[in-house]
Amino acid sequence: MKIKKGDKVKILVGKDKGKTGKVIQIFPERDRLVIEDRNIMIKNVRPKRQGEKGQKVDFPAAISASNAELICPKCNRQTRIGHKILVIEKKKKKVRMCRKCKELIE
Repeated sequence: MKIKKGDKVKILVGKDKGKTGKVIQIFPERDRLVIEDRNIMIKNVRPKRQGEKGQKVDFPAAISASNAELICPKCNRQTRIGHKILVIEKKKKKVRMCRKCKELIE
């Protein structure tokens, strides 16, 4: 998965189309991610004890990673992610890069 926790992304489809947010959780095995304060769902919670009332809980639901695109922290534009292999002291390291401004991400 090319998007990581803490990245700023723009939502491409759905009820929050065009809005941006920070990734707070990823599920790489299901190719889904959770964005802070976006795709808010309501869950009805039953009372746990007798006499207690049930309640409604708001939570951000996961969306498909293909429906979000990274916003480059350097050029501040929505971009695809490329990879580059850097050789540092005879060790190869794969890093992410912006396809538009060619700057390294993180």
